[in-house]
Amino acid sequence: MTALAAPFGSAPATAAGRAAMGTANGTFGELLQGALPGPGEAEGEGRFLVTLPVARWSTARFRLREPGSGLRVEPAGKSKARALAASLLQELGYPPAGELSLTSSIPEGKGLASSSADLVATARAVLAVTGGRVEGRRLGELLTSIEPTDGVMYPDVVAFDHRRGVLLRALGRLPALQVVAVDQGGHVDTLAFNRVAPGFTEDERRHYARLLEELSHAVAEGDLAGVGKVSTESAALNQSRIPNRNFADLLDICREVSGVGLVACHSGTMVGILLDPRREGYRAQQSMAVRLAGELPGRTHLFRTLGD
Repeated sequence: MTALAAPFGSAPATAAGRAAMGTANGTFGELLQGALPGPGEAEGEGRFLVTLPVARWSTARFRLREPGSGLRVEPAGKSKARALAASLLQELGYPPAGELSLTSSIPEGKGLASSSADLVATARAVLAVTGGRVEGRRLGELLTSIEPTDGVMYPDVVAFDHRRGVLLRALGRLPALQVVAVDQGGHVDTLAFNRVAPGFTEDERRHYARLLEELSHAVAEGDLAGVGKVSTESAALNQSRIPNRNFADLLDICREVSGVGLVACHSGTMVGILLDPRREGYRAQQSMAVRLAGELPGRTHLFRTLGD
Protein backbone atom coordinates (compact mmCIF):
# COMPACT_ATOMS: atom_id res chain seq x y z
CA MET A 1 0.00 0.00 0.00
CA THR A 2 2.51 2.55 -1.13
CA ALA A 3 0.93 4.11 -4.23
CA LEU A 4 -2.37 5.70 -5.19
CA ALA A 5 -4.14 4.65 -8.39
CA ALA A 6 -7.79 4.86 -7.47
CA PRO A 7 -10.95 5.23 -9.55
CA PHE A 8 -13.00 8.36 -8.95
CA GLY A 9 -16.62 9.09 -9.76
CA SER A 10 -19.47 6.57 -9.58
CA ALA A 11 -18.83 2.97 -8.69
CA PRO A 12 -19.19 0.50 -11.58
CA ALA A 13 -22.64 -1.09 -11.75
CA THR A 14 -20.99 -4.52 -11.74
CA ALA A 15 -19.15 -3.82 -8.48
CA ALA A 16 -22.00 -4.77 -6.15
CA GLY A 17 -21.54 -8.24 -4.74
CA ARG A 18 -17.78 -8.28 -5.17
CA ALA A 19 -15.92 -9.43 -2.02
CA ALA A 20 -12.35 -9.63 -0.78
CA MET A 21 -10.37 -10.28 2.37
CA GLY A 22 -7.54 -8.46 4.13
CA THR A 23 -5.34 -9.42 7.07
CA ALA A 24 -2.98 -7.60 9.42
CA ASN A 25 -0.75 -8.75 12.26
CA GLY A 26 -0.55 -7.35 15.76
CA THR A 27 2.56 -6.21 17.61
CA PHE A 28 3.69 -7.10 21.12
CA GLY A 29 3.77 -3.62 22.52
CA GLU A 30 6.88 -1.78 21.48
CA LEU A 31 10.60 -2.36 21.56
CA LEU A 32 10.87 1.36 22.24
CA GLN A 33 8.37 4.16 22.77
CA GLY A 34 8.97 7.80 23.60
CA ALA A 35 9.41 11.16 21.92
CA LEU A 36 12.13 12.73 19.79
CA PRO A 37 13.52 16.27 19.87
CA GLY A 38 12.07 18.64 17.31
CA PRO A 39 11.26 22.26 16.56
CA GLY A 40 9.29 23.67 19.45
CA GLU A 41 9.01 20.24 21.11
CA ALA A 42 5.29 20.81 21.56
CA GLU A 43 3.33 18.54 23.87
CA GLY A 44 2.11 16.07 21.26
CA GLU A 45 4.97 16.34 18.77
CA GLY A 46 7.75 13.89 18.08
CA ARG A 47 6.13 10.87 19.72
CA PHE A 48 7.07 7.54 18.19
CA LEU A 49 7.09 3.82 18.78
CA VAL A 50 9.08 0.89 17.40
CA THR A 51 6.98 -2.13 16.48
CA LEU A 52 7.55 -5.78 17.36
CA PRO A 53 5.30 -7.69 14.92
CA VAL A 54 3.77 -10.91 16.28
CA ALA A 55 1.90 -13.84 14.73
CA ARG A 56 -1.55 -12.79 15.89
CA TRP A 57 -3.96 -11.61 13.22
CA SER A 58 -7.04 -9.60 12.40
CA THR A 59 -8.99 -10.63 9.31
CA ALA A 60 -11.47 -8.40 7.50
CA ARG A 61 -13.93 -9.55 4.84
CA PHE A 62 -15.62 -6.82 2.82
CA ARG A 63 -18.43 -7.14 0.27
CA LEU A 64 -19.62 -4.24 -1.87
CA ARG A 65 -23.35 -3.61 -1.95
CA GLU A 66 -25.69 -1.48 -4.04
CA PRO A 67 -25.50 2.31 -3.51
CA GLY A 68 -27.90 3.38 -0.79
CA SER A 69 -27.88 0.03 1.01
CA GLY A 70 -25.69 1.37 3.83
CA LEU A 71 -22.48 0.16 5.40
CA ARG A 72 -22.84 -2.61 7.99
CA VAL A 73 -20.13 -4.05 10.23
CA GLU A 74 -19.98 -7.23 12.29
CA PRO A 75 -19.37 -7.24 15.24
CA ALA A 76 -21.50 -4.11 15.55
CA GLY A 77 -19.09 -2.52 18.02
CA LYS A 78 -16.29 -2.23 15.44
CA SER A 79 -17.17 1.41 14.77
CA LYS A 80 -13.56 2.44 14.06
CA ALA A 81 -13.24 -0.09 11.24
CA ARG A 82 -16.60 0.99 9.84
CA ALA A 83 -15.45 4.64 9.86
CA LEU A 84 -12.26 3.75 8.00
CA ALA A 85 -14.12 1.67 5.41
CA ALA A 86 -16.46 4.61 4.76
CA SER A 87 -13.54 7.04 4.41
CA LEU A 88 -11.64 4.75 2.06
CA LEU A 89 -14.66 4.08 -0.13
CA GLN A 90 -15.24 7.82 -0.45
CA GLU A 91 -11.54 8.35 -1.20
CA LEU A 92 -11.73 5.76 -3.99
CA GLY A 93 -14.93 7.11 -5.51
CA TYR A 94 -17.30 4.44 -4.21
CA PRO A 95 -20.49 5.00 -2.18
CA PRO A 96 -20.36 3.89 1.48
CA ALA A 97 -22.27 0.67 0.87
CA GLY A 98 -21.17 -2.79 1.86
CA GLU A 99 -20.77 -5.45 4.52
CA LEU A 100 -17.65 -5.62 6.69
CA SER A 101 -16.93 -8.62 8.92
CA LEU A 102 -13.99 -8.77 11.32
CA THR A 103 -12.42 -11.63 13.26
CA SER A 104 -9.25 -11.48 15.34
CA SER A 105 -6.93 -13.55 17.51
CA ILE A 106 -5.49 -10.39 19.12
CA PRO A 107 -6.73 -9.62 22.65
CA GLU A 108 -8.24 -6.14 22.92
CA GLY A 109 -7.17 -3.39 25.29
CA LYS A 110 -3.84 -5.04 26.10
CA GLY A 111 -1.43 -2.95 24.02
CA LEU A 112 -1.13 -5.51 21.20
CA ALA A 113 -2.36 -3.22 18.39
CA SER A 114 -5.74 -4.96 18.08
CA SER A 115 -7.48 -1.80 16.81
CA SER A 116 -4.66 -0.96 14.42
CA ALA A 117 -4.73 -4.50 13.02
CA ASP A 118 -8.52 -4.26 12.54
CA LEU A 119 -8.08 -0.98 10.67
CA VAL A 120 -5.24 -2.13 8.44
CA ALA A 121 -7.02 -5.42 7.65
CA THR A 122 -10.12 -3.39 6.77
CA ALA A 123 -8.10 -1.10 4.50
CA ARG A 124 -6.56 -4.08 2.71
CA ALA A 125 -9.96 -5.70 2.19
CA VAL A 126 -11.51 -2.50 0.81
CA LEU A 127 -8.54 -1.85 -1.46
CA ALA A 128 -8.61 -5.44 -2.71
CA VAL A 129 -12.30 -5.37 -3.58
CA THR A 130 -12.14 -1.97 -5.31
CA GLY A 131 -8.76 -2.43 -6.98
CA GLY A 132 -7.65 0.87 -5.43
CA ARG A 133 -4.21 1.82 -4.17
CA VAL A 134 -3.39 4.34 -1.45
CA GLU A 135 -0.01 5.86 -0.61
CA GLY A 136 1.34 4.90 2.79
CA ARG A 137 1.34 8.50 4.01
CA ARG A 138 -2.29 9.03 2.96
CA LEU A 139 -3.34 5.78 4.60
CA GLY A 140 -1.56 6.93 7.77
CA GLU A 141 -3.57 10.15 7.69
CA LEU A 142 -6.84 8.24 7.35
CA LEU A 143 -5.91 5.87 10.17
CA THR A 144 -4.83 8.55 12.62
CA SER A 145 -7.94 10.60 11.90
CA ILE A 146 -9.69 7.77 13.76
CA GLU A 147 -7.14 7.00 16.51
CA PRO A 148 -3.38 6.88 17.14
CA THR A 149 -2.15 3.91 15.12
CA ASP A 150 0.65 1.37 15.36
CA GLY A 151 2.74 0.78 12.24
CA VAL A 152 1.37 -2.70 11.52
CA MET A 153 0.91 -1.93 7.81
CA TYR A 154 4.69 -2.44 7.52
CA PRO A 155 6.12 -5.98 7.78
CA ASP A 156 9.45 -4.89 9.26
CA VAL A 157 10.38 -3.53 12.65
CA VAL A 158 9.72 0.18 12.10
CA ALA A 159 9.90 3.47 13.97
CA PHE A 160 6.48 5.02 13.50
CA ASP A 161 4.85 8.31 14.47
CA HIS A 162 1.61 6.87 15.79
CA ARG A 163 -0.10 10.25 16.15
CA ARG A 164 0.51 11.46 12.60
CA GLY A 165 0.63 8.05 10.90
CA VAL A 166 4.10 8.68 9.45
CA LEU A 167 6.84 6.10 8.91
CA LEU A 168 10.02 7.50 10.45
CA ARG A 169 12.43 4.66 9.80
CA ALA A 170 12.43 1.01 8.69
CA LEU A 171 14.86 -0.78 10.98
CA GLY A 172 14.74 -4.23 9.35
CA ARG A 173 13.81 -7.67 10.61
CA LEU A 174 14.80 -9.78 13.58
CA PRO A 175 14.88 -13.55 13.95
CA ALA A 176 11.62 -15.03 15.22
CA LEU A 177 11.60 -14.63 19.00
CA GLN A 178 9.47 -16.10 21.76
CA VAL A 179 7.72 -13.77 24.20
CA VAL A 180 6.72 -15.15 27.60
CA ALA A 181 4.31 -12.48 28.78
CA VAL A 182 2.25 -11.79 31.88
CA ASP A 183 -0.96 -9.79 31.64
CA GLN A 184 -1.54 -7.93 34.89
CA GLY A 185 -5.23 -7.56 34.03
CA GLY A 186 -7.53 -4.73 33.05
CA HIS A 187 -7.76 -2.81 29.79
CA VAL A 188 -6.26 0.39 28.38
CA ASP A 189 -8.32 2.56 26.03
CA THR A 190 -6.02 3.92 23.33
CA LEU A 191 -7.97 7.14 22.76
CA ALA A 192 -8.31 7.89 26.48
CA PHE A 193 -4.63 7.15 27.13
CA ASN A 194 -3.41 9.44 24.36
CA ARG A 195 -5.63 12.28 25.59
CA VAL A 196 -3.96 12.28 29.01
CA ALA A 197 -0.52 10.80 28.26
CA PRO A 198 2.18 12.72 30.18
CA GLY A 199 4.65 14.84 28.28
CA PHE A 200 8.41 14.44 27.82
CA THR A 201 11.17 16.78 28.92
CA GLU A 202 13.93 17.91 26.56
CA ASP A 203 16.40 15.62 28.32
CA GLU A 204 14.03 12.68 27.96
CA ARG A 205 13.59 13.38 24.25
CA ARG A 206 17.35 13.40 23.72
CA HIS A 207 17.60 10.15 25.69
CA TYR A 208 14.97 8.48 23.50
CA ALA A 209 16.76 9.73 20.38
CA ARG A 210 19.94 7.98 21.59
CA LEU A 211 17.99 4.80 22.32
CA LEU A 212 16.48 4.84 18.82
CA GLU A 213 19.95 5.10 17.29
CA GLU A 214 21.17 2.21 19.45
CA LEU A 215 18.16 0.09 18.54
CA SER A 216 18.48 0.86 14.83
CA HIS A 217 22.10 -0.26 14.88
CA ALA A 218 21.30 -3.39 16.91
CA VAL A 219 18.51 -4.51 14.55
CA ALA A 220 20.66 -3.84 11.49
CA GLU A 221 23.50 -5.91 12.97
CA GLY A 222 21.26 -8.69 14.28
CA ASP A 223 22.54 -7.88 17.77
CA LEU A 224 19.85 -9.37 20.00
CA ALA A 225 21.69 -8.38 23.18
CA GLY A 226 21.62 -4.79 21.98
CA VAL A 227 17.93 -5.04 21.09
CA GLY A 228 17.15 -6.47 24.52
CA LYS A 229 19.14 -3.77 26.27
CA VAL A 230 17.14 -1.00 24.62
CA SER A 231 13.75 -2.70 24.99
CA THR A 232 14.41 -3.38 28.68
CA GLU A 233 15.40 0.24 29.27
CA SER A 234 12.31 1.48 27.46
CA ALA A 235 10.12 -0.78 29.59
CA ALA A 236 11.82 0.54 32.73
CA LEU A 237 11.33 4.16 31.67
CA ASN A 238 7.64 3.45 31.06
CA GLN A 239 7.20 2.48 34.70
CA SER A 240 6.91 6.17 35.58
CA ARG A 241 4.00 6.52 33.12
CA ILE A 242 2.02 3.28 33.23
CA PRO A 243 3.53 1.13 35.99
CA ASN A 244 3.23 -2.64 35.65
CA ARG A 245 3.20 -4.48 38.97
CA ASN A 246 5.11 -7.44 37.52
CA PHE A 247 7.99 -5.47 36.01
CA ALA A 248 10.59 -6.02 38.75
CA ASP A 249 9.79 -9.73 39.11
CA LEU A 250 9.86 -10.29 35.35
CA LEU A 251 13.22 -8.52 35.17
CA ASP A 252 14.55 -10.92 37.82
CA ILE A 253 13.15 -13.91 35.91
CA CYS A 254 14.65 -12.65 32.65
CA ARG A 255 18.06 -12.46 34.29
CA GLU A 256 17.64 -15.89 35.91
CA VAL A 257 16.83 -17.59 32.59
CA SER A 258 19.33 -15.46 30.61
CA GLY A 259 16.65 -14.00 28.37
CA VAL A 260 17.26 -11.45 25.62
CA GLY A 261 15.48 -8.73 27.61
CA LEU A 262 12.08 -7.40 28.54
CA VAL A 263 9.54 -5.87 26.19
CA ALA A 264 6.56 -3.80 27.33
CA CYS A 265 3.15 -2.93 26.02
CA HIS A 266 3.75 0.72 26.86
CA SER A 267 0.07 1.68 26.71
CA GLY A 268 -1.19 -1.75 27.70
CA THR A 269 -1.24 -4.36 30.43
CA MET A 270 1.52 -6.81 29.48
CA VAL A 271 5.26 -7.12 29.94
CA GLY A 272 7.11 -10.03 28.37
CA ILE A 273 10.45 -11.81 28.43
CA LEU A 274 12.17 -12.15 25.05
CA LEU A 275 13.77 -15.52 24.31
CA ASP A 276 15.79 -16.67 21.29
CA PRO A 277 14.55 -20.12 20.11
CA ARG A 278 17.86 -20.69 18.27
CA ARG A 279 19.75 -20.77 21.53
CA GLU A 280 21.08 -24.08 22.82
CA GLY A 281 18.94 -25.25 25.72
CA TYR A 282 16.04 -23.05 24.63
CA ARG A 283 13.32 -25.56 25.59
CA ALA A 284 14.51 -25.72 29.20
CA GLN A 285 14.92 -21.95 29.25
CA GLN A 286 11.37 -21.41 28.02
CA SER A 287 9.96 -23.98 30.44
CA MET A 288 11.61 -22.25 33.38
CA ALA A 289 10.45 -18.81 32.23
CA VAL A 290 6.85 -20.02 31.88
CA ARG A 291 6.92 -21.72 35.29
CA LEU A 292 8.33 -18.68 37.10
CA ALA A 293 6.09 -16.22 35.24
CA GLY A 294 3.10 -18.38 36.16
CA GLU A 295 3.75 -17.64 39.82
CA LEU A 296 3.14 -13.91 39.30
CA PRO A 297 -0.26 -12.23 39.59
CA GLY A 298 -2.02 -12.24 36.23
CA ARG A 299 -2.24 -14.58 33.26
CA THR A 300 0.72 -15.95 31.32
CA HIS A 301 0.67 -15.82 27.51
CA LEU A 302 3.05 -16.99 24.78
CA PHE A 303 3.63 -14.98 21.59
CA ARG A 304 5.91 -15.63 18.63
CA THR A 305 7.29 -12.65 16.75
CA LEU A 306 7.36 -12.47 12.95
CA GLY A 307 10.98 -13.11 12.00
CA ASP A 308 13.20 -12.99 8.95
